[in-house]
This record gives sequence, structure tokens and C-alpha cells, in this order.
Amino acid sequence: LKEEHRFGNIIARSLKMKKIFDTIEKVSGYKTTVLIMGESGTGKELLARAIHYNSLRAERPFIAINCGAIPENLLESELFGYRKGAFTDAVRTKKGLFEEANGGTLFLDEVGELPLLLQVKLLRALQEEEIRRIGDNQPIKIDVRIVAATVHDLAKKVKEGTFRSDLYYRLNVLSINLPPLRERREDIPLLIDHFLRKFNEKLGTKIEKISSEAYKLLLNHNWPGNVRELENIIERAIILSSNNIITEDALPPEIKIRNLPEKDLSSYSSDDLSLKKASRLLEIDLIKKALKVSKGNHTKAAKILEISHRALLYKLKEYNLR
Repeated sequence: LKEEHRFGNIIARSLKMKKIFDTIEKVSGYKTTVLIMGESGTGKELLARAIHYNSLRAERPFIAINCGAIPENLLESELFGYRKGAFTDAVRTKKGLFEEANGGTLFLDEVGELPLLLQVKLLRALQEEEIRRIGDNQPIKIDVRIVAATVHDLAKKVKEGTFRSDLYYRLNVLSINLPPLRERREDIPLLIDHFLRKFNEKLGTKIEKISSEAYKLLLNHNWPGNVRELENIIERAIILSSNNIITEDALPPEIKIRNLPEKDLSSYSSDDLSLKKASRLLEIDLIKKALKVSKGNHTKAAKILEISHRALLYKLKEYNLR
């Protein structure tokens, strides 16, 4: 067995992750800007938090924003704030996230989605270490460490003209390539154990082991959704399992189908391969298990399923469940 490595709340055995941990430890005492690159679900925000909480800024704020999830017309005011009267709805002065994160870390997730005009303003903030609220000419000094993340190849976006080269080089002081889970399979058993403990505690269950067949499927899966996909599948498997063991029946169809040899797929009918039907059946099973775990309490069941109470009531009616 390889040695287990830890950095913050991140655990790993792979050499690739150990090298990343070693690199971050070396720069943790500095204000160095970090650019994290990796596929969706690899844990970029978790790594950003670990960088912050293992730095001299740990007692100061960690503020995160997804640059691709906020409309362009609102993103500027979110980042830089605005002065009262700057526009119609500005009835009071509001601090932006740069000011909220002062002394700490600002995590810019999906930084590659920033529009060009905001890239200019971000670059100026990084160079001058000051910002201006919308509608205000008065500069405000800031002391913020930037950790940015992207699923895109920013160098390619620079060549395409959709990302500024000067901002790219400003962000890319220390770059970290977070490998996908399929390239660090030795971490999968460790992550499975971690998520089992996490969700047993969260759900009040006592799932103690995984059958050898289910374990093999999990180890061989290609994990396009990376660590996030593994986490979600373990949670759902715990909800669907009984007798304190996760079997292959508790795993979603796509894991079993993807692990079949190509020749075996011919034995499946089109109805067997229907994702719509499989999703519906899985949803029904999850709802039934959540109701059992919550002892029929709809509010608790909705919380376990991570949906609203109203959405649960709708699905109970749709599937004729009681």
C-alpha cells in the first residue's frame, strides 16, 4: 500500500497528487497567484480552499465566485461593488467581493468565462492592488490573494482572442494541473472509504462494506464526472442499499453498461438501454429509500435527496408513491 497523503481536507495516494501538495506547501506563505486547471468535478474549489486554509491568510475570508454562473451585467457589480445612485436600483452603496475578501483569498472559478471588458478591470485590480466601485472614482486599496480555476485551455483562448494574454500571464504565476480521477485510480479506494464515512454520518446509516462485484465496477469506471461523480454515486448507493452492504444493484445503470465488453451490449434491448427509463426507476428507488431512512418525514427526505419539499411532493404524486 502506498502512503496516504493529506492536504487540508484532500486525501490521496497518487504520486501526481503528492507532487501538487508539495508544490502548494512551498508557496503557502506567499501571496502568489495560483491558476488551477482541471476537468469539471476534479475538486478545484476544494484545492483552492486547502491553499487558503494552509496559508497565513487562514483566519481571513475565503470568498468564491463562479464567473460563468452570473450574467455579465451583474458580474461587475458582484466583483467590484457599486456606489449609491450608480444606476437605477443602486439604492445603497454595496461592497464587492474584492472588498469582502480583503486580507484573504478570492477564488475566481471558471475565470475563462470572464468577458473581455471585465478581464481589463481584473487585470488592473491585480496590478494596482486597488479597485473602484461602479459609479465611484475613488480607488480602494485591497490586499487579496487570487486563486483562479478553469476547465478551459486558457493558452488556446489567448490564441483565439477570447482571453487577454496579459491577464493570462498575470494569473499563471503558479499553475496546477489537477488530474482527472481516471488518471489517478490508486486514489479511488481511499475516496470510496472517505465518502462511505461521510454519508453514513450524514444519513445515519451503517453501510460497512461494498461487494467485490460493485467494487470492481467502481474501480474500472472511467469517471467522466471525476470525484464529484464518485461522491454522488456513493451517496445514492448508500440510500439504495440494505443489509449494510453496497451491491452492484445499488449502482446506476451507466456504470454497469460502461464496464461491459462491447460484445455484451448486443444482448441488451433498446428498452434496457433507455436512459430515460433507467433514470425514472433510479429516482423512484431513491425516493423510497429516502422515505425509509427519514421514517416517512417528507421534509427530512427532501433534504436527503437535496430537492425542495415541493419538488418531493410533486414526485410522490407523479410516481404514485405514499
